[in-house]
Amino acid sequence: MDIEKYIAGKKKVIDKALDRCLPSEKEKPKSIHRAMRYAVFSGGKRIRPVMTIASFEACGGKGASIMPVACAIELIHTYTLIHDDLPCMDNDDYRRGRPSCHKKFSEELALLAGDALLTMGFQLLSDAGNLNILKDISMAIGSRGTIGGQVVDMEEAKKKKRDLDYIAAKKTGALFEVALKAGCMFKGAGKREIDAISDFGKHIGFTFQLIDDLIDKDGYVKVYGKEHVRKMAELLNKRAKSHLSIFGNKANMLSGIADLILERRS
Repeated sequence: MDIEKYIAGKKKVIDKALDRCLPSEKEKPKSIHRAMRYAVFSGGKRIRPVMTIASFEACGGKGASIMPVACAIELIHTYTLIHDDLPCMDNDDYRRGRPSCHKKFSEELALLAGDALLTMGFQLLSDAGNLNILKDISMAIGSRGTIGGQVVDMEEAKKKKRDLDYIAAKKTGALFEVALKAGCMFKGAGKREIDAISDFGKHIGFTFQLIDDLIDKDGYVKVYGKEHVRKMAELLNKRAKSHLSIFGNKANMLSGIADLILERRS
């Protein structure tokens, strides 16, 4: 199957599942439910939950049982985007070509919408019934993970020397890694498979950040230059895919997604 068709098909299924689990805009309090839906249905590609599903399938998983975990990953990712855009953080007025959540609604409502999506993500993970996944995701997005990366990014933003590797690993990479691990763990894969998919996630998360910096002409590009960063991304992509050999042809979709991340332009 063509990788772009695979992603589009999974995105469609994920969108339907997200639509079912999110409160209706007509449900009181309407304002926050509108804000939550606005942020979730903002045109994202759903790469992280698609990778959760692809990881599940690489381990032999079939069917829709993985969907609560995949949806939880997307809701948690959306929460991080809403909070990142706030004036007290990155202060971005636009997200994916549309006004960011706090510009469309208000700072207060955007903050609460992010909180609500995070909480709903944990509700879905609880419904999935795997405490190890719940624990790993909690650690990945906490002060030792995504939040920690955001803190260091914020504190070092005005410094000449920044801990770019830490920021990339935590702010960006941690959620990629745990999204992939969750698919394997949900299927009940062994340590060898989980370790392999974890290593794949670490490298592909780093690659994603490097490509972001190439697009934005920021971060690593300012330190190392465009050509060097491009070579770094290509090397990391190659290393990432090397960890998929344990899964054989079942990891073809994951390999294809890795190549799409390397070649993305926006």
